[in-house]
Amino acid sequence: MANTDITELSGIGGFIGACLVDSETGLMMASEGGGSLDLEAAGAANTEVVKAKLSAIEMLGLDDNIDDILITLGKQFHLIRPLAKTPTVFLYVALDKKAANLGMARVQVKKVEQGLSL
Repeated sequence: MANTDITELSGIGGFIGACLVDSETGLMMASEGGGSLDLEAAGAANTEVVKAKLSAIEMLGLDDNIDDILITLGKQFHLIRPLAKTPTVFLYVALDKKAANLGMARVQVKKVEQGLSL
């Protein structure tokens, strides 16, 4: 039975919005929050980020996988975490930089990931 409940992510300090995205199609499977942030567009755009990083890992011959990708903007953190069990699906979380504790956010995103099943 599939579980795509990501509501627990809204408890992260500085939370703006989050979504669960299939990187093969760019389609959003679940979302939470967002406000003025278009999560559907963000999910589709970050599909390209994940694909580019996977391509770079392959090109460099690294026998490794992505734990997470952090994009630091002037006012926000964007955290992308491919699921360990299903690497083609990723969690995307946007956080307000002033209110977020990045270390705690990474721990909380990992915890939510472990509860997901597709």
